Amino acid sequence: MEKKKGLIIYEFFKRLTDIVVSGIALIVLSPLFLVIAVLVKIDGGPAFFFQERAGKDEKYFTMYKFRSMVMGAEDMLDELQSQNEADGFIFKMENDPRVTTVGNILRRTSLDELPQLLNILKGDMSLVGPRPPLRNEVEQYNDYQRQRLTVKPGLTCIWQCSGRSDVGLDDWMRMDMEYIEKRGYFYDWFLIFKTVPAVLTGKGAK
Repeated sequence: MEKKKGLIIYEFFKRLTDIVVSGIALIVLSPLFLVIAVLVKIDGGPAFFFQERAGKDEKYFTMYKFRSMVMGAEDMLDELQSQNEADGFIFKMENDPRVTTVGNILRRTSLDELPQLLNILKGDMSLVGPRPPLRNEVEQYNDYQRQRLTVKPGLTCIWQCSGRSDVGLDDWMRMDMEYIEKRGYFYDWFLIFKTVPAVLTGKGAK
């Protein structure tokens, strides 16, 4: 009973923090949003990319990103599967030919993820939590991996602080389970602050 009460309090303050931080960040970063949107547009195609992702309890939502790939990139995936550098059902490629010039910079600096602040403000995501998976990834989950969907997905988590694309699938899943077990208000802030140097150095970004 006490643990359940503590979890309710945690979720309340977590959501409150998500609203306040994402709201302020969207206002402060609005000039940067405009600059990035113009640069992506000049590179060809729309500035934003919309993709279906799985949220808590496998409820799907539209995730927002700055577009970092050429138009029709998802249709080209089958042709590149033989060059996949990740294990399991995750696709990662060091020199993905679908990534645009501007997109490469956005990915290296994680600036392509900034529009997800809107998802956080809406309540689809949180500042901290496992990254939201694609539908085809969820369809390949085993029971252990499906536990990732018991909490709200986030902008950052242990994986982002620990090498991102340099981390194998099994370790990634283990890190997410570790977060679910240890999650708490101050632990969330610890991961947020730990994410900053990881983003600045671009470690594991692809």
